[in-house]
Amino acid sequence: MSTTTQTRRYVRQGAKPGAAASTSVAAIDISLLTAMLVIVGLGIVMVASASLSIAEDQTGNAHYFLVRQISLLVVALIVAYICFQVPMTVWERLAPWLLVAAFISLALVLVPGIGVTVNGARRWIDLIVLRLQPSEFAKLAFLIYLAGYLKHHQDQLGDVMKGFIKPMLVFTAFALLLLLEPDFGSVVVLAISAFGLMFLAGVKLYQFLVLLLIGGASLGALAVYSPYRLARLTSFLDPWQDPFDSGFQLVQALIAFGRGGWFGVGLGGGVQKLSFLPEAHTDFLFAVMAEELGLIAVLSVIALFGYIVLRSFRIAHQCQQLAMPFVAYLTYAIALMMGMQAFINMGVNMGVLPTKGLTLPLMSYGGSSILVTCVCCALLLRADYEMRQKRNKGKQRLW
Repeated sequence: MSTTTQTRRYVRQGAKPGAAASTSVAAIDISLLTAMLVIVGLGIVMVASASLSIAEDQTGNAHYFLVRQISLLVVALIVAYICFQVPMTVWERLAPWLLVAAFISLALVLVPGIGVTVNGARRWIDLIVLRLQPSEFAKLAFLIYLAGYLKHHQDQLGDVMKGFIKPMLVFTAFALLLLLEPDFGSVVVLAISAFGLMFLAGVKLYQFLVLLLIGGASLGALAVYSPYRLARLTSFLDPWQDPFDSGFQLVQALIAFGRGGWFGVGLGGGVQKLSFLPEAHTDFLFAVMAEELGLIAVLSVIALFGYIVLRSFRIAHQCQQLAMPFVAYLTYAIALMMGMQAFINMGVNMGVLPTKGLTLPLMSYGGSSILVTCVCCALLLRADYEMRQKRNKGKQRLW
């Protein structure tokens, strides 16, 4: 290549003539980060509003849950920043150890004296300063393992025994431990995320359909033959049949949506959070927001989550094109998990899905949830960062 041609190309790239093409620092996706931070900020505002009454009743301090949420969020952001600095290759190597740690933590929850029972469910381990919910970490650990497995066994996915059954056996073990807590909602989210990822990785359609039928039938059987799950299902279909008992939560949530209108009754002006709507600052935070900020806020939050999922899918697709399979699969998995959990929580709040006891990612009050979700966001941003690095290196080689 002539000197004149080189100079012209450097000028087109904004470089000084005669200078070597420098390696540009791969920037993070500002739009993706902004969407995440907006959801986090709105979550803090709504936790502050939704928890005032319950915090005053339980602790005597109206700002108790707000202060804890901000403190937990600061810790979560620090942890997320540290995780962002860790290369994806390290996460891939750590996958088996994370899987074992998650399995042990899920088993420890079931041990009397270690696991803490709240509202009939044993899902937490008391660490004095906070209650750790291992199921939140287990979901991410399993998806990291599955992403690594799919990378190393891509050519075996067509073989039922070698490539298909093995990860499903691991999933079954995790699902059984989760159901013993019981945590039916986490099983649903993990199942959809895992099945969706395997389908995207190239599992044959008939295998996917068979697995989907088996999984759907199993979850349906669990719902039908478990009295409290059956009660939730029937109350979801007609909450007004028993509005003061089994249908109480959903009825109150629907009232909150009805009162909100287009622009809401005003921040802090909602009444459903005043001991009418159970778990107003956790599971039903979305309904409180609908009442106080209205339909416009509801649609905005849905749009933000939709953008995060779609943008993550775009990043994963670009990683696939750049021969980064583990990064691509993990990005797909996290997008599916976050998107599905948000979809289920919103669906429950709006009365289109049965009650599952799942928090709204990045918004609802909860230490384990906010910590794991922030780590997931850090991994999405890291995936985009490494994708940009590799793409920029490829462009430089062309010169």
